[in-house]
Amino acid sequence: MPQPPSRRRVAVIGTGAIVAGSHLPALQAHADRVELVAAVDVDQARLDAFRELAGERVAGYASTGAMLDAVRPDLVLIGTPPALHREQTVAALKAGAWVLCEKPLCLSLAEYDDIAAAEQASGAYASVIFQHRYGSGAVHARELIASGELGAPLVAHCQTTWHRDAAYYAVPWRGRWASEGGGPTMGHGIHQYDLLLHLLGEWEEVRAMAARLVHDTESEDVSTALVRFRAGALATVVNSVLSPDEVSRIRIDCAHATVELTHLYGHANDDWVYTPAPHADPERAAAWHIPAADVPSSHTAQLGALLDAWDRGVRPPGSGPEARATLEFAAALYKAAFTGCPVRAGEIGPGDPYYSAMHGDHPDWAPKEAV
Repeated sequence: MPQPPSRRRVAVIGTGAIVAGSHLPALQAHADRVELVAAVDVDQARLDAFRELAGERVAGYASTGAMLDAVRPDLVLIGTPPALHREQTVAALKAGAWVLCEKPLCLSLAEYDDIAAAEQASGAYASVIFQHRYGSGAVHARELIASGELGAPLVAHCQTTWHRDAAYYAVPWRGRWASEGGGPTMGHGIHQYDLLLHLLGEWEEVRAMAARLVHDTESEDVSTALVRFRAGALATVVNSVLSPDEVSRIRIDCAHATVELTHLYGHANDDWVYTPAPHADPERAAAWHIPAADVPSSHTAQLGALLDAWDRGVRPPGSGPEARATLEFAAALYKAAFTGCPVRAGEIGPGDPYYSAMHGDHPDWAPKEAV
């Protein structure tokens, strides 16, 4: 019988809440396929606490470079603030490691293209954490929509209406273009509209607005967009950190049914609801029921998908063109909001100010030193 592949050697960069609370349980759930061998953090106390929590012989390092030189891991998980993602991802790729990085993968399309060049040179891959794609409910919905079973998608709504207070923005890197890349469009709603793009495919045109209504930040605290998809569907997208009643929601009205997902930070099968159109065939609609296996959306599910791709020798999901498309959508939303003009897919490239920074050097939005 063929031998199963040996366990991949994994290192984590950043040992804060997202790594300890989400990445570590994912690694533990896949302990038959991965081995955590190293952790990096500039905060020694936080690093020590993580190593104790990990419960394994995990080597500790104060810098990414020192860890990569000493350990040469197969896979690097990155959970640091966004401004560090590009540099750390490129360093890991150059060392021959695959990367699974927290969102956003980087702060601009220009930074993404740096990562793509490092991928091509190394032969390794960099994926971004968009765990909402990987639950069984999302997989089932995408299959139904892509197959045409629900009829043509016509109208969609996507909302991430959350609440963040002043204490949240007291963390120095939050709310600043240079360290976070943007407001809720980049840091919060990106999960939900990534899932919308995953379900509906390529977008064609974006019109948008953004504002600072409450928080004293460089970036926005709310944005809204109107989106036309290449297949014809029209959608609204709302990203807010001003909403006392928090919810994450997607609704897609297709010709034969409406599919709805309502949750907050993660979903299971029961969070998906299918409502047949009045003319829908009852027997056909009965087949739309959610699958028996219930796999919640999670870092665990996405890590499993990455490892499956690795075993097959193929590009992992959430990398390459998929990752770039979501980042391009964010750039287009900002450009449309700040210029007041519609933005079409593919128009933001080198030479466009929104290619290098999400604020596009707009005088009303860019940091004063950038204008």
